[in-house]
Amino acid sequence: MPFIELEDHLPGITGLLEYSKPSAQPIRDLTQFLLRGPSSLSQTDRELIATIVSHGNECTFCTTAHTAAADLLAGENETAKKIKENIDTAPVSDKMKALLHIALKTRESGKSVTREAIDAAKQAGATDIEIHDTVLIAALFCLYNRYVDGLGTTLPSDPNYYNVLADRLVNHGYTRLPQGYEHLKK
Repeated sequence: MPFIELEDHLPGITGLLEYSKPSAQPIRDLTQFLLRGPSSLSQTDRELIATIVSHGNECTFCTTAHTAAADLLAGENETAKKIKENIDTAPVSDKMKALLHIALKTRESGKSVTREAIDAAKQAGATDIEIHDTVLIAALFCLYNRYVDGLGTTLPSDPNYYNVLADRLVNHGYTRLPQGYEHLKK
């Protein structure tokens, strides 16, 4: 049960973003820009960063939501699963492995990111902007994870909710639906 009164039909982050639309807007804008805006990192790569950070933070809602979005973007459901098991053996490029390690270090603490981790990413082909965006996405998802879990939001009662959410994230992005979310009421 959430620690504050939220709409019953909006589990996880959606309920929080609807609860406080003024504070939600800049967060949504930043997320839209980082995860769907122009980047040399694919949308799948960026969803994998969100997934690994959320998984490391043990945020069930965000881990499941971003795994579903990464799977939909990738057209398969093994890569996100494998990065959560072991980044080093996951079927991603060496550059992506290095960036995922930076994301996990950022999740621990900004001070956990080392020159060695940055150098490894650069040696694997990561650009300065890709490293920048990885750290920023990781930091943003720490905010989301703590927001979702810190206010005790609910998980969806129907596991298919994550597939519907993934479709919305992939095809609409992170902006608020123009019609709102009343249609999700049962």
